[in-house]
Parts: sequence; structure tokens; C-alpha cells
Amino acid sequence: MVSFLNPQEVVKTFPLKEGMTIADFGSGTGYFTLAMAKALRPSGRVIALDIWKPSLEALEFRAKLEGLFNIVETRWANLEEPKGSGLPDNSCDLVLISNILFESEKKEVLIGEAKRVLKPEGFLIVIEWQPDKLPSKNMFSPIGKEEILNMLEKLNFKIERELSLGITHYGFLAKNIKE
Repeated sequence: MVSFLNPQEVVKTFPLKEGMTIADFGSGTGYFTLAMAKALRPSGRVIALDIWKPSLEALEFRAKLEGLFNIVETRWANLEEPKGSGLPDNSCDLVLISNILFESEKKEVLIGEAKRVLKPEGFLIVIEWQPDKLPSKNMFSPIGKEEILNMLEKLNFKIERELSLGITHYGFLAKNIKE
């Protein structure tokens, strides 16, 4: 598998602290989940949410192998539905949405769900493919930086900084400003 991002290096740029609760929206097999779990040891928690159960099963296995079973929790979720994560309001310190918006027709619902579960002043990290670098544009609905920024502003997020992610991806760190 070709790796465009180094999860261990990217996670070092996240505002992580021991004891945090993080939701990894669209975690897959744990590309970022495991790196974040290692950074949160011993008392943090990463809730990995995905719609594809085999990915979650693979992630559970990998977390056990790496001794992270007490930090990583997996949950099946349809994040394109309101309250689709099943998480309580204001329950997470950080939500990561990585490489899933380009697959979604309900991008604003997905980001709105992140806002709902974030604590006031919690962080949202969005990592997405550069639209012109997406392997197959026909199957997906890519989203550019400006569209993401407009959506985040509309949902009352404050952009803290852009993430430096190389030529294939872009990303933003945003703070949740509760109305």
C-alpha cells in the first residue's frame, strides 16, 4: 500500500494531551487512530468510528497487538446521519475527520456531527485529498480548501492553522466555538 502521509509525523502536529477523548470519524483500519492512541497513553481514549465493520475488526486486532486495547474503542457509525456517531453532546476534546469528506454527499451533516460531539473550545482536524490528486475523481465528490473553509466558518469553527501535509493532502486545525 502506498502511503502518502506518515501518521506518526502528522499526529505530532495535533494538540494532543494525555487524558483526552478523541473521536476518529471514518477511522478505517486505524491509520491515525493508533498513532493518536500512542500519544495519549496511558490515560487517553480514541473512539474509532466507521461504517465498514471489517475495518473496525482489523483495528481492534491491531490495537490488541500494540497493547492499546485499553485506549482504543471501536464503534460502527453512519456519520452522514444526524447523531450518527452515537456519542453524547460535548463529549470529545478533539474530532479527526480524515480522508472521508471526498466520499460523502453529506459533508455538512458530517462536520455538524463533529461539532455536536465536541466540547466547547474542542478541536476539529480535517485532512482531505487535494482534489487534483484524488486517484479517481469520477467515483468521488472532491472538496477544495475554500469549500471546507466556508463550511467550517458557517458552522462556527475558528481556524487555528493550516496543516502542512505535502502535495497530496491539505488540512486544517479548527477550534469549536459554541454559540
